[in-house]
Amino acid sequence: MLAFAESLPTFTIADGVEAARDIIRKLTVPAEMLPAMRIEDRVVGFGEITDVPVRIYWPPGVDEKNLPVVVLYHGGGWAIGDLDTYDAVARTHVIGTDAIVVSVDYRLAPEHPWPAGIDDSWAALRWVGEHAAELGGDPDRVAVAGDSSGGNFAAVMAQLARDHAGPKLVYQLLWYPAATCDLTLPSHIENANTPILGHDQVAAFMTWYLPGMTFTDSTALPPTVAPANADLSGLPPTFIGTAEYDPIRDDGARYAEMLTAAGVVVEHQHEPTLLHGYVSVAGLIPAATEATQTGLSALRRALHPA
Repeated sequence: MLAFAESLPTFTIADGVEAARDIIRKLTVPAEMLPAMRIEDRVVGFGEITDVPVRIYWPPGVDEKNLPVVVLYHGGGWAIGDLDTYDAVARTHVIGTDAIVVSVDYRLAPEHPWPAGIDDSWAALRWVGEHAAELGGDPDRVAVAGDSSGGNFAAVMAQLARDHAGPKLVYQLLWYPAATCDLTLPSHIENANTPILGHDQVAAFMTWYLPGMTFTDSTALPPTVAPANADLSGLPPTFIGTAEYDPIRDDGARYAEMLTAAGVVVEHQHEPTLLHGYVSVAGLIPAATEATQTGLSALRRALHPA
């Protein structure tokens, strides 16, 4: 995966967010190359938030009744990515879990800094909780999933659902999540110059998403920024995937330890040969494909209990 990643273009904060967005758009897999399934775009909302775009996917070849539902939050440093750039990832989750997937197109920084994306993500999850049956889903089998900043959102959503009588989630699947926002962790130093995500990219994303916020004491950050700072008891069973060559590797590992200490059932799978973003190249790189299937299998077991 390293050789592949080194061939990809990169950016710094000086290049601006549009340059970063243009890079990810160019890497999007054409829809005609992806597995066919029923797909529908909608605009949903809950309470004061009424205009969140989502893309809903139904698994092919199964009865579209009483299916589990996965609410998926895309990665991209809270600033890049959308329904089209994460179409392949969403379909991978559908095929891997035999579940309806609702992919959420939350507002992006820097135009919409924290907490706009959180607000959209929470509104979408609550909408799913109320409308799961209408989609052919089972409101008692709802899970959240996300990668990187989307993993951050998924972790925050699990906490909000617990604290505010939201949908009772059965699982959270967190791919290399930003959980502590602790920039002093060893992985930030060891992987400062890795492809795909390095120190410059982390700095850009955090500046765009959290303007004016300081990170000298990550434990002082609000839990909707750093979910590791919340009470972690009573959260749903969790899968956390981490990659060796990733600045936020230790974020996921630390969060897994903290969840376990709080009594949460956690499966932490570390990938010693992979980089940040490996779910996006599942199907192209064998190790990434195997790693992705490990997490999806854990989610599938939770959604389809024997």
